[in-house]
Amino acid sequence: MSLFEQINEDLKAAMKAREKEKLEALRNIKKVMIEARAAKGAGSELTDDESLKIIARLAKQGVDSATIFKEQGREELYNQEMFQVAVYKTYLPEKISEEELTKVVKAVIEKTGASSMKDMGKVMGIASKELAGKAEGSEIAAKVKDLLA
Repeated sequence: MSLFEQINEDLKAAMKAREKEKLEALRNIKKVMIEARAAKGAGSELTDDESLKIIARLAKQGVDSATIFKEQGREELYNQEMFQVAVYKTYLPEKISEEELTKVVKAVIEKTGASSMKDMGKVMGIASKELAGKAEGSEIAAKVKDLLA
């Protein structure tokens, strides 16, 4: 079952259980996925990797919004946003550890033959694909800089 189909099933279950907040988060995921499918081409399917990227982006945006709500003292909106982020995170793979990240980035550096900061773009492209949904882009970039410096 694809991630898109899984979200549809969970959406139906949330409707039956009358879970209003969860339903709102799932509808948001589905809406963004349908928009991405339409932009990609009529009737084309999203891969699970593309779906994970969409959900990760929604989770990051949710955390950013929640931070702003917290700073403004809008506790109700903060809680609502963090609940949606929690729903999004149930579909994302576990974040990898620091050691694991180092190991993957070192392997990519060896595979590409990178030796200096000039090769950072090449390493980032491959590492970002391999670590999609498992690590933030900024974490990957920092690790690549450390290892190439």
